[in-house]
Amino acid sequence: MLGDSTVLAMVAVKDIQQAKQFYGETLGLKQVDENPGGVAYQSGTGTLFVYQSPTAGTNQATSAAWQVADMEATAEALKAKSVRFEHYEIPGAVSQGDIFVMGAMKAAWFKDPDGNILSIVNDGKA
Repeated sequence: MLGDSTVLAMVAVKDIQQAKQFYGETLGLKQVDENPGGVAYQSGTGTLFVYQSPTAGTNQATSAAWQVADMEATAEALKAKSVRFEHYEIPGAVSQGDIFVMGAMKAAWFKDPDGNILSIVNDGKA
């Protein structure tokens, strides 16, 4: 039923202006729309929609992830923009600095200004 539809990631934030700086400037996403409901960013062939909510940052799981070809270069580029990576206890994962290796998959997690958990991933196919 939904297999042919494009998924849209949605992230709740407390401060739209602060979020616009983080998602637009820090992460380098292209803003494609802004309306009373929030701000839409194009990211590859997908879309990330950021909207204001009093419950922003309360999710304890990953809100959005970006599939990247070069984990190390992407992590370094984000660090250069003052992004700090999170470290979690993940059974079976091997930590290589800020990047966790789980078989063929690599992942690294960071938070936006509201505490939403975001990640970069490479499943070995990119």
